[in-house]
Amino acid sequence: MTAAELRALPAAVPLWPTAARALGLGRTTAYKMVQAGEWPTRLLRLGNAYRVPTAELLALLGVDEQRSGDEPQGAA
Repeated sequence: MTAAELRALPAAVPLWPTAARALGLGRTTAYKMVQAGEWPTRLLRLGNAYRVPTAELLALLGVDEQRSGDEPQGAA
């Protein structure tokens, strides 16, 4: 996923496929990490689904929530 795609994500994303894909992981590996307590961010359990807070995912990946490299507002 590109930095722009990551910044456009909602506040929380599904573990699979979104968060796992952002980290370059497959489904099985992602869920094994969760079961082993090795997933690197906080997880939100909603029913049977896991959600990952996007801000934590961005921080883990070193992606600034603000667009880097954009011209300042008001620049000509």
